[in-house]
Amino acid sequence: MKKFIPLIILAIFAIAIYGWVKGFYNTAIKEEETIGEQWANVESSYQRRSDLIPNLMKVAERYAEHEQETFVKVIEARSKATSIQIDPSNITPQQLQQFQQAQSGLTSALSRLLAVFERYPDLKANENYKELMNELERTENRINVERNRFNEKVTPYNNHIRQFPGNILAGFFNFEKKTRFEAEKGAEKAPDVNDYISK
Repeated sequence: MKKFIPLIILAIFAIAIYGWVKGFYNTAIKEEETIGEQWANVESSYQRRSDLIPNLMKVAERYAEHEQETFVKVIEARSKATSIQIDPSNITPQQLQQFQQAQSGLTSALSRLLAVFERYPDLKANENYKELMNELERTENRINVERNRFNEKVTPYNNHIRQFPGNILAGFFNFEKKTRFEAEKGAEKAPDVNDYISK
């Protein structure tokens, strides 16, 4: 019986190691999937904003027909913002920065467009325009919420794969640190439509 004791100890040790590795791996996968799901919510919010822009411009065209240059800039910024696709399982800091720059470009173009619309009181009185502006404001708020939620999902994953001894397994299984959204300079809060229009 004594000769089996080392084998029993080895078996217990092997089972414990297996359980630890399995637990680490499955938790990392689960948290990575949660990040991917939340990234889809971020993209959906940005897409909603992008989808509102053509409707807003369509309503505005008959009132602000002399603002074609501004319209073109918004269309170009929208096209650039919607052309960037990111795989949430492999978000690099460079990709996220490129994504943020494109979205910031659209935000800037949109803010210029809304400032132009200020010169057209008949447009501002249009019910469709008012509803679109309300929807745009709600969408901007949703973007901020979803970005914050994305960051909240990234934190436990990064902690899980970077803490010892899990970081050893993370390297073995190629789990890499995920990038968070970071506020750009002067962007301490989500864009507020009311900054560009008067109520």
